Amino acid sequence: MSGQAVAGFELFAVTADQGIRAWGQTLPELFRQAARGLFSLIVEAGTVENREWVPVSATAGDRETLLVAWLNELLYLYETRALVMGEWRIRRLEDTALEAEAGGEAVDAARHALLGHVKAVTYHGLALYPTERGWEARVVVDV
Repeated sequence: MSGQAVAGFELFAVTADQGIRAWGQTLPELFRQAARGLFSLIVEAGTVENREWVPVSATAGDRETLLVAWLNELLYLYETRALVMGEWRIRRLEDTALEAEAGGEAVDAARHALLGHVKAVTYHGLALYPTERGWEARVVVDV
């Protein structure tokens, strides 16, 4: 990660899918960056206002699968409530459980440029590991 920002994300190509590489100094920061990466595939960045905050929780067997559960829970909120998100507050993060709030608003076709459809977050190529500067993860989404 030399030369990169302390926290962030980037997209990478995967045959017929899209990958997200996220990093942060802490695990909560990493989980927020992964969420930013996910929503960068859905809606144009900077167009979402945090008009409402919704609770989000996820559980899984370990940190790696918790990341997938977290992102799929956010995707579920988007699909079922037409809620686009732009900010996330991680309230509690353990190895197998997460409690957070997601800030966003209902999709407004006049203001939100929808970029694409994400079907699901997958376990393909999933990795989450410590680095010299914090944490890094790779996750692939089915588009």
